[in-house]
Order: sequence, then C-alpha cells, then structure tokens
Amino acid sequence: MATISFQSNALTILTIFVWGIVSGWLISVVLTLYGLARQKPLLPTRQLLLTNSDAPLVSVLVPARNEQHRILADCIRSILAQDYGSFEVIAVNDRSTDATGAILETLAKSDDRLRVIEGEEPPAGWLGKPYAMEQAFNHARGEWILATDADMIFDRAALRTAVESTLEGKGDAMTLIPRFEAGSFWERVMIPTWAWALLMFTVFYRISNPKTQGAVGIGGFFLMRRTVLERVGGYAALKDEVMEDVRLAEMIKRSGARLFACYAPDLVRTRMYRNFGEMWECSTKNWFSGMKFSLPFALACVFSMYLMSVVPPLIALASAIGILAGASADPWLLFTPAALSWLLQVLVLAMVSSRSEVSPAYALTAPLGLSLLYAMLFDSSIRISTGKGVTWKGRRIYEGGGVRPPRIRPAAAHRSSHQHYQNRER
Repeated sequence: MATISFQSNALTILTIFVWGIVSGWLISVVLTLYGLARQKPLLPTRQLLLTNSDAPLVSVLVPARNEQHRILADCIRSILAQDYGSFEVIAVNDRSTDATGAILETLAKSDDRLRVIEGEEPPAGWLGKPYAMEQAFNHARGEWILATDADMIFDRAALRTAVESTLEGKGDAMTLIPRFEAGSFWERVMIPTWAWALLMFTVFYRISNPKTQGAVGIGGFFLMRRTVLERVGGYAALKDEVMEDVRLAEMIKRSGARLFACYAPDLVRTRMYRNFGEMWECSTKNWFSGMKFSLPFALACVFSMYLMSVVPPLIALASAIGILAGASADPWLLFTPAALSWLLQVLVLAMVSSRSEVSPAYALTAPLGLSLLYAMLFDSSIRISTGKGVTWKGRRIYEGGGVRPPRIRPAAAHRSSHQHYQNRER
C-alpha cells in the first residue's frame, strides 16, 4: 500500500513539474511573438540622403584567414559593388596557409579601392582576429569604420543604408543582424536555435534601450564612428577577446555612445558554416565566453535547458510506450503535458525558421537542435575552464586556462598602439 502511495505521489510531482515546463514554453511563445513583432527589418533606403561630396569616408575592414574554399571573392566583390560614394576596403591576409592572399591580390589589381595587408603573427597576449583588425584599423583613413567578415555578402545598398540610417537617427554605431543561411541538414537543425537564442537575448536585455547595458555586436557588419572606436580603446582593448564584436558593443554602449542593432536580412547575408564540424568548432570557441566565463552559470544553463527541452519529449515517448502497452490511464497524465511541451518548442522554432529560409518542418527536430546547442556550451565550458583549450582556424586558444570575465580597458591602450605602428611605418 505504501509503495502504491509513493508511486502516486511521485507521479503527481512529476506531472506538476512537466506542466511547469509547459508554462515556461508558453511564456517563450509569447516572448518570441513579442520579439518578432518588434524586430522590424531595416530595408534599403530609396532616397539618397547623402551625395558623393558630403558622404563621410568609410573604411571597411576585412580580416581573412584560410578563406580559399569559402566565398571570399564574392564577399569582396559585393563590398566593392556598394552604391555608396566614399569608401575604401582594407583586407588583411591573416597568415593564411592557402590561396587567400593570392585571391585578395588579384581582386586588388582590378580595383584601387581595395588595399591588401599581409598580416603579422599575433604577438603574445593577442588573439588572431583582434590583431588582424588592429592592423587593418591602423591603415584606415575613414571617419567611419565598418568591421566585417570574409563570409558576408552585401546588398549594393547595405553600406549607404547603414550610414544614412545611423546619421538620421543621430547614432554613433550600427550593427546589422544578417540573414543566416542554412544549406546542410545540420545547419537547418541548428541555425533556427541560434536565431531564437539571439532573439531572446535582444528581448531580455532590452538592447534597443540606450539606458540598459545589454548590447549585441555582429562582427559581420559593425559600423561605428572612428572617434567612438578610439574612445573605447580600439582593438587593443579587445586583444584577447574571442567574442570581440559583442564586447565592443558593450563597451560602446557603456561609453554613452548611441548604438543601433537592426535586423537586416535584405541588406546582408551569410552562410557561416558548411558542415557539422565547423559549427561545433566555432561554438566551442564562443559559447563559454558568452557566459562571461562563469562555469556555474554555464552549467546551470545547460542543466535547465535540458530539463526544458529534452526531458519532456523523453517523458512523452515513455508515456506513449506505456499507453500502447496497455498500461493504466496514468501515462496519459504525463503524456499530455510532455507532448504539449514538445509542440510548443516546435512552434517557437517554426516561427523563427523563416528568418533563415529554413522549412518549418525542421522545427520538429527542436529537442535535437536545442540539446546540441547546449552540448556545445557544455563542451566549450569544460575545455576552456580546464585549460584544454579549443582550436579555431588552425590556432589554439585558451590553452592552460587563466580565462577571466571581460573588462573595459582604458582608451589609451589603442592610442599608444596606433602611435607605435605609425612610428614603425615611418
């Protein structure tokens, strides 16, 4: 009798727990709808607000390392095809071991707006990308700086629209959230989960509110006034930041400058990865940094999301097997909320799938995508916190541990670095 009572109590507690998860996903549906409603796409401007004579010079910085087999040439051509009247492109061949340098040099011969810099190996204390950006920045002449990546494709109105929209809004910086394209099965499973996570971040941290510290920076398109970048310390202030774009956004916002983050699928697009291995490698590089290198926080996120996204479908499956086996009516008590939880996950991801032009049918794999997302976070956290380190584009980073939460460095850091570079050139 006591055993029956215990089983009944355990079933009741588990049922209440699963209904609690359903409530959590219902809240997620509401927040997703709210976020999508607020995230209006930035469309190409139709009316020219700037003539060629009064358009400020923009320096477009493009770091490139081992990009031969990707879309480097298409990226550079899309930048050079901009209908904006005053810009230069500075591409850094970041110690590539393939034909990246040759591709850049060939493109530069046909357009004198493109300048190619042979990058140097990062000195002690620097990561590869921030140092490549620093080298490009030290050659830049523009009043405005546009940081981008070698896997971005620009609409010809992207630069003009961003500059005009920033000036019209009296802003100091603008980052554009691109269309994240997905080609393979694993991309279609994973990309919507990332798009949803990014959407939830923008909602929770109120990134559009200048009074909050929440900020998003997209390295593929980050436009800013040169004076603002210099004021926060330039790339020297980001020399050991693996998520330098997010940290830069935080620094700019904390400095009091006005930062706009706009969803712009018609202006910029990217296919960041080509296979599962690239996705895993990039995620292990970034995710723990996104948790501010807090192992307890990261593990809490992993544990809570597995409870929210993976456990309910497993319970639904076990309950369905019990029902089919002719068990008592008790499995229905669990099957109903567990199945509903899974369906709500599917609904959430289906709503954001269209942002990446992924069929909503892939939302049916929601538990798989979310479980992999947080498995990547777990792997990133363990590798970095234990000092094992991770690999990115042939370079080992975070080996030996010693990671620390991101901090703001003084602006003098970049001024001294820039002056040193100028003296060396002379």
